[in-house]
Amino acid sequence: MVRLRTALTEQEREERSIAIANQCLQLPVWDRSNFHLFLSIETKAEVDTTPLLTLLQGRDKNIAVPKITGKHKLTSILLTDATKLIKTKWDLIEPQSGIEVDEKWAQVVFVPLLGVDKKGNRVGYGKGFYDSFLAQCSSDTKKIGVSFFEPEGEIEDLHSGDVPLDACVTPRAIHHFAQA
Repeated sequence: MVRLRTALTEQEREERSIAIANQCLQLPVWDRSNFHLFLSIETKAEVDTTPLLTLLQGRDKNIAVPKITGKHKLTSILLTDATKLIKTKWDLIEPQSGIEVDEKWAQVVFVPLLGVDKKGNRVGYGKGFYDSFLAQCSSDTKKIGVSFFEPEGEIEDLHSGDVPLDACVTPRAIHHFAQA
């Protein structure tokens, strides 16, 4: 999937990222207040979440962004005007410091992914940061992936700690997944 993303031109990625943000306006989450949003890794040609961040800020939502704080440990830091973002040695953009919020604080989590199947199972980068984080969230937290590409087939090599998505937003559609 990284190969497919990097095959897109910068303009195609930008246009698809904006289309995804526009699709997000149709999600039934705008009555919620607390959002966790990943910040894109440009070198991995991820969906640019800047347009989505702009939408959230324009609607006066509380936004937290991830910070790696340990082995397989991701922490949510409240994004404020005083939050200083830095680039890490892994090309992650994350807050240097700030106000930590509990995982249960997040009512909606936008989740990065490499791919997603038609059941809402996602493939990430294999480190388990988001699966560990999502497992600690409230049971009614909406877990929403964003992808340049439509869901495909079925992911075979699922692990016991994998947390499925409630929905995935692509440039063309919102895919809702029923969880058993």
